[in-house]
Amino acid sequence: MPDPQRIPTFDLPAHPGGRLHSRDLHGRLTVLYFYPKDNTSGCTVEAVEFTALYPRFRQLGAEIVGISRDPLRSHEKFSNRLAIPFPLVADTESELCRACDVIREKSLYGRKYLGIDRSTFFFDAEGQLRAVWRAVKPRGHAQAVLDRVAEATPAS
Repeated sequence: MPDPQRIPTFDLPAHPGGRLHSRDLHGRLTVLYFYPKDNTSGCTVEAVEFTALYPRFRQLGAEIVGISRDPLRSHEKFSNRLAIPFPLVADTESELCRACDVIREKSLYGRKYLGIDRSTFFFDAEGQLRAVWRAVKPRGHAQAVLDRVAEATPAS
């Protein structure tokens, strides 16, 4: 399945706010970042870096949305522990993960399973795809995304 060229349509549970609809992102620069699991080392690094840079994303008019297959309760604990200021979507049925083609076969201690390939998608205010990062290394990734968002934002 190819990368989406537009923000996929979705309506999923999110923390905070109860639910997040794709229409809530209409007219805004949007960063959708997919991560494997709350409270793991790489996912924590990535969330901390996006949190630290969040004010700069907002100055550029961009919204960040974190997505994993963890349940809402896990997102709530993760978000509260790290003071994450942006929504975390609970895609427990992999609906949005499939739409963005981020589910991959992985292996851990010889056991194969399907998991999220750490990936990020940047959409412009019209919902058009502007950049994709696959097989992301967490450290420094948020800054790379911010740099790309800044390039796409007209100077004020």
